[in-house]
Amino acid sequence: MNAFEIRVLSDDAATVAMLADLLIETVAAGGSVSFMHPLPPDAARDFSRKSLAAAARGERAVLGAWQDGVLAGTVTLLLDFPPNQPHRAEIAKLMTGRDHRGKGVATRLMRAAEELAVEKGRTLLVLDTASEEGAAGLYEKLGFTLTGEIPDFALKPHGGLTGTLIYWKRIGAGARTLS
Repeated sequence: MNAFEIRVLSDDAATVAMLADLLIETVAAGGSVSFMHPLPPDAARDFSRKSLAAAARGERAVLGAWQDGVLAGTVTLLLDFPPNQPHRAEIAKLMTGRDHRGKGVATRLMRAAEELAVEKGRTLLVLDTASEEGAAGLYEKLGFTLTGEIPDFALKPHGGLTGTLIYWKRIGAGARTLS
């Protein structure tokens, strides 16, 4: 297996198209990432453009895992929070392409997002994942702590309700103060 390169994504037409395709694929496969199936390509491209524009403003970072010129996966690190929360960041939209699942892409993306959050001076990461078919096992393996579940939080992409699990993790200086 070739190594994956993790890098911050930029707002160009090719990247927008690959992000949109990955989002459509994820939603079609039942991934609970805020959209319903079928996700129109225009809506997926619009979301991708807006996400990358927010990244250009420093409100988030969109990381991509690349293998042989193909976007294998992505994760977003949300950074824009109110003045009383400058210490935290949030993980969103972790997606791995169907052909790249089970190869460590999601783990590498999460570690890169955590490293970037530490570089940005963040000491707390939070995230949520669907109760059904979410990535709870991955997050727990990476040291995130489950806070609890909110039932009937969102619609699944193909219909029906799912709960969400809320996780947190102290990072950087926040993790060291507990040692």
